[in-house]
Amino acid sequence: MKFDNIQHVYFDLDHTLWDFDKNSALTFEMILKQERIDIDLSEFLDVYIPINSNYWELYRNDQISKESLRSGRLKDSFEQLKMNIPLETVDSLATKYLEYLPQNNHLLEDTLEILEYLKPNYKLHIITNGFEEVQNDKLNNSKISKFFTTITTSEEAGVKKPNTKIFNLALEKASAYPENSIMIGDNFEADILGAKNAGMKFLYFDYYQKREVLECLQIQKLKEIYEYL
Repeated sequence: MKFDNIQHVYFDLDHTLWDFDKNSALTFEMILKQERIDIDLSEFLDVYIPINSNYWELYRNDQISKESLRSGRLKDSFEQLKMNIPLETVDSLATKYLEYLPQNNHLLEDTLEILEYLKPNYKLHIITNGFEEVQNDKLNNSKISKFFTTITTSEEAGVKKPNTKIFNLALEKASAYPENSIMIGDNFEADILGAKNAGMKFLYFDYYQKREVLECLQIQKLKEIYEYL
């Protein structure tokens, strides 16, 4: 089934095009060594990843600040691991993490192929809740910024997905109509429900392949976009 009358394709970035999990793990491997923190990387990530996910949900819902997100997720992880890490070390890790993360540039499988396929026929865009300076560096360092006509961040919009204001801003920047636009992302609430409420079409990227029963079209691999666009 092909979507009709689509002119603009909006993507989320992390876990949709940019391989956040791999790049994040590589970053932690480096900065934990720099700070001489002796812990198995997989043991640390097993604790950190769900805590980070919870912090991002709080941040998305405006329950915590950017600064609380940056350091709190690390502080809580070390506490759960029963590691007594000084606050100044936690702050140093938080700063280094955001500095080095976008220097890793691994993309998800089929990202370049799909972008090259879509580019001749659609205007491509990014809508992201990530920190503006970090997201722009990710796009530039992974050499995919050239594919996108506009990039809209939550910091620019003053609200985060799923708030319709960020989608409306992204549409306005592109002179796009919602009925001619589609959102593709891995977060059902932020990307799919947000796009739906903004009047856009949507395609859910089931990145973790949970295969949940949801009232929307789903893909498990980016190359499945061929079936719809």
